[in-house]
Amino acid sequence: MADGRKKVHAPSIVTFDLSDMEMVASGAEEILKCYGHVDILLNNAGISYRGAILETSVQVDQELMNVNYFGPVALTKALLPAMVQRKTGHIVVVSSVQGRIAIPFRSAYAASKHATQAFFDCLRAEVAQFGLEVSVISPGYIRTNLSLNAVTGDGSKYGVVDKNTAEGRDPTEVAKAILTAVGRRKKDLLLAGLLPVLAVYLRTLAPNVFFLVMASRARKGQKHKEN
Repeated sequence: MADGRKKVHAPSIVTFDLSDMEMVASGAEEILKCYGHVDILLNNAGISYRGAILETSVQVDQELMNVNYFGPVALTKALLPAMVQRKTGHIVVVSSVQGRIAIPFRSAYAASKHATQAFFDCLRAEVAQFGLEVSVISPGYIRTNLSLNAVTGDGSKYGVVDKNTAEGRDPTEVAKAILTAVGRRKKDLLLAGLLPVLAVYLRTLAPNVFFLVMASRARKGQKHKEN
């Protein structure tokens, strides 16, 4: 789609733990051995979280940061020199609308996505001189097992498919939107419904109103948990 020619490559699978920085480095070496270079890097792995800050161990915060932030950063840094040398390449990271706004009982997840947004925004500016592209994709809810596999404050599995997740976007639809964004070299894409998009603007234009809404949401969430 990018160059108008049809190319088919035999798929290669390289397995490694994104939270293990040494494995990320060795995995990157193995990836480069497959074809010699990477044209498009899509950072898409991640885990979610559900819990109250008061009931969440620091180890859970670290786990979320390792997988959602440090892993993609380490993989990107490992593959970046080859892209700079070739003066071509596209780095994509799937963040979240929660990288733009923070909602109650998602602190570890929102923090990791805020960090991701900031890092790749900085990266975009720094590698523009080498002709590289960087895209940050910020989707809302997607119909996946993300909430089912989310961790709670003590590190255990959440094990529930949230209503918002169950009613989220079709993963195929999201994948096509990401592919289109890459083809059009879009630098930033917010793939969310009307309310999340309005919340992003509200956080920027009327932060005090946004804070009141989130405080109310937190109180309702706490009452629902207690009942």
